Amino acid sequence: MQHHILYDDGHHKCIAFSMIDDADESVPSNQFLVIDGNEACIIDPGGDLTFTPLTLQITKFIPMNKIKYVIGSHQDPDILASMPRWLLHVENTTLIIPKLWERFLPHYNSAFTKGRLHHKLSERLIGIPDEGDYYPLGESGIVAIPAHFLHSVGNMQFYDPISKILFSGDMGASLVGDSGDVVTDFEAHIPNMYGFHRRYMVSNKATQLWAKSVAKLDVAKMVPQHGKRFDSNKMFHQFLNWIAKLECGVDLLNEYSYNFDKQLAKAEVF
Repeated sequence: MQHHILYDDGHHKCIAFSMIDDADESVPSNQFLVIDGNEACIIDPGGDLTFTPLTLQITKFIPMNKIKYVIGSHQDPDILASMPRWLLHVENTTLIIPKLWERFLPHYNSAFTKGRLHHKLSERLIGIPDEGDYYPLGESGIVAIPAHFLHSVGNMQFYDPISKILFSGDMGASLVGDSGDVVTDFEAHIPNMYGFHRRYMVSNKATQLWAKSVAKLDVAKMVPQHGKRFDSNKMFHQFLNWIAKLECGVDLLNEYSYNFDKQLAKAEVF
């Protein structure tokens, strides 16, 4: 695993982490550490295989017992699967996930149900309401921003008002490069994002509403959970203009999307 410094003013730091290769055939993903003074949070901590290399990297910057929050944007395994290990090994940390997904978290690990945790899950879990919220961190805080159906029901993104970084989850994601790489030519980068966003984002209505809401943010960087980052406000707005016009998800459905006649024929149903 390697790290990339996204922001550092001496007091406030943002660091991104990514696996050097995908030898385990998993989807390459980025994890994020935000430090303000003596408190820190992890955003989208990753899958179970990510936990050990990520914690080894984190201790280069801050002790594990200073991690106040472990935050997840949505329910996918590459986001939340390692969360039980955070509860087991970092006793004072609190999990923050969309409220909609609270009851699904115990399915990730039997530690929740076999008494291996010192506290009930509910005592160490904060559910983000649909409208988002603000979570104090050091002398600053993290803002949870609604990004519903992009691509998950109840999906959230996270904005750091000090670094002006928008941690955008799957929005803006690509399978080219990692958070250490910067998009320098937006038009050339579109093919790296096109197929994913057409398939995984639920509808143009959702992308338009999201783009309109976040356009008012002062964003210096937009850093997705997969692939390259967008390193300027101009590039951020180029992305907003593109995604607001993209037909995707249910926009693409028609009667042929539900046609299974060939399968029935193979089963000799007809």
